Amino acid sequence: MMKDLGGLMKTMQQMQAKVADAQKKMEKIEAEGSAGAGMVKITTNGEGKLLAISIDPSLCVPDDVEILEDLIKAAFEDSRKKVEASRGDMEKDLMGGLPLPPGFKMPF
Repeated sequence: MMKDLGGLMKTMQQMQAKVADAQKKMEKIEAEGSAGAGMVKITTNGEGKLLAISIDPSLCVPDDVEILEDLIKAAFEDSRKKVEASRGDMEKDLMGGLPLPPGFKMPF
């Protein structure tokens, strides 16, 4: 019994170290989302922070502000989806086939 408990504790410590490493990697992930055939580009990191935004000057027309706003939202959503995909891949690698309940989210 103690041998099994010791093994479980060791496994949990290894998992904790892997989670901490994954959190550091998520901070470094960057994804660029774009909209309007690349006329609006947004870069976010793994924490969802906005790092950069690029807008083609031809979109800066006072009468078309609503279009620009829609393109910014679309580019941000594109970037967010790419970060989520990277996060999902990282979780799969980290968990290595452990059976987890559906919808379980890792803390990073």
